[in-house]
Amino acid sequence: MLSVICVAGATNASADTDRVRFVSDCVCHVRASSYSLTHEVFIKTTGNAENEAVYLHHSLSHTDYEAELYKTLSDGSKIWRATYGGTEKYAIKYVADGVTYWDNNNGNDYTGQPVGVQNVTVPRRDRYDYAFIANLKNLAYEKNVFARYTTDNWATYHDIPLSYEKSSFNGAYETWRAAFPVDEITDYSQFEYAVCYQVNGQEYWANNFESNYSYNYEITTSYY
Repeated sequence: MLSVICVAGATNASADTDRVRFVSDCVCHVRASSYSLTHEVFIKTTGNAENEAVYLHHSLSHTDYEAELYKTLSDGSKIWRATYGGTEKYAIKYVADGVTYWDNNNGNDYTGQPVGVQNVTVPRRDRYDYAFIANLKNLAYEKNVFARYTTDNWATYHDIPLSYEKSSFNGAYETWRAAFPVDEITDYSQFEYAVCYQVNGQEYWANNFESNYSYNYEITTSYY
């Protein structure tokens, strides 16, 4: 498969966010009976710690919720995944070999920002919303966003431009989208895609941490 790649009790603390960085925060589950939302947060860490753990530290309750290791990337950095409900602010806490590192959004904590260190991310889509969706940092007015997809395990691929949909956080972030080419796709078993964000002469890719996105990358729903 081709990937499109264009401990509690620590005694020391550091604010060096090169070791731990917020990646994204998006809805992953909806409970329809109360329309309560569960968010998933992705976090990136670097370094070669032998003993390490990552937490969402909720600012008001001072409660730590432990993240799980999601993937180790080709450069040795690690992606962690945590979930939470509600709207409480949080910081990210990384404990590595007895040293605690923080990413607290420059002292402001996080409140559901969709994009962090990677500049562009792909949120889970609603199961009835057949669309490519991208959340991105608004780095400049002039920009280009497109999805690259395949239906034959990357023997061939196609590019589709995304269009601006809305802004959030006073214009700091934008959401772009384009409809799936449903008339052209008859078999989703080998359907994969990634999203590219071109701005200021740079290219940023969201590719599900080197694994690409599939048709099944969607929000789950419970009805009880």
